[in-house]
Amino acid sequence: MSQLSAPEPFEAHPDTSNRSELRKHLRRLRQSLTEQQQTAAADNLARNLLAMAELHRARHIAVYLPNDGEIDPHPYMAFARRRGVHFYLPVLHPIHRGRMVFSPYRDESTLTTNRFGIPEPEFHKGLRRPAWALDAVLLPLVGFDLSGGRLGMGGGFYDRTFAFSRRHARLAPRLIGIAHDRQQVSRLPVEPWDVPLHAVVTEKACYRI
Repeated sequence: MSQLSAPEPFEAHPDTSNRSELRKHLRRLRQSLTEQQQTAAADNLARNLLAMAELHRARHIAVYLPNDGEIDPHPYMAFARRRGVHFYLPVLHPIHRGRMVFSPYRDESTLTTNRFGIPEPEFHKGLRRPAWALDAVLLPLVGFDLSGGRLGMGGGFYDRTFAFSRRHARLAPRLIGIAHDRQQVSRLPVEPWDVPLHAVVTEKACYRI
């Protein structure tokens, strides 16, 4: 595994002891990208994901809708659908608070806005897919390191939803973070409940953990 760009040292961030300040700093980095840079990054991300052997046999993959400067998985999805891949979006569980299930996502899917202002498919009981039934999950993230650490938006939804992967690793889907390469740091502050990633894919490289 080659590292194409030197990660920004964690010590250079505004507050080394505060995940919230680190999160703000990294969000500003990705928000500073121009539309042209975002488009180029999404296309390069698609090429790197399509080249991943771990995804060649995956048929049920969870994704996300980009906002806040996140890298866009749609170019990858357009190619992967031709391979017969089915995509799913996270939906806030109406009963188990703080957890998610996954509903089918197609271009014509009807989306509604959840309480966080994020579009999601309708909660169809018969169509939803539990976390353990996915082949892979493309997770959004704010920051990552090469030990599998992931810094999210702070809600803990993915960590709670995939906590079972620590106890039943064989049942766990491949957890693959996708991000801009500039979101890499040399070391993240890790909490006991953080679920580690199997890999991170950016517009520049595939970092296998």
